[in-house]
Amino acid sequence: MDNSKKMVKLVFEGLEDKKGEDIQVIEIKDISVIADYFIIANGSNSQQVDALVDSVKEKMSKGGFEPLRVEGVRSASWILLDYGDVIVHVFSKEDRLFYNLERIWRDGKLITKEQLGL
Repeated sequence: MDNSKKMVKLVFEGLEDKKGEDIQVIEIKDISVIADYFIIANGSNSQQVDALVDSVKEKMSKGGFEPLRVEGVRSASWILLDYGDVIVHVFSKEDRLFYNLERIWRDGKLITKEQLGL
């Protein structure tokens, strides 16, 4: 299994562990050079957004991956974790609806949980 797919699985598990809502994995490697995958999820409140981010960072660290960059502050409603080939967006519900990244990246390929083997 290549590193980007391993990272996607770890991120997905980290988001699920803390009950992340509407987790979407979008494969963008054929339409963009910035990453192979975007993973988008939201929490129901700021404490859950923080918990989701902490869970992802912990899972990834245990898997041997550290973020290249983290954007957004803990009190923010959109936190981005950049792992190079995998970029994770964790939103508040309201900001996710407002920014609607799924629409912007609709030319990407949606990857299901089953396709990830989870």
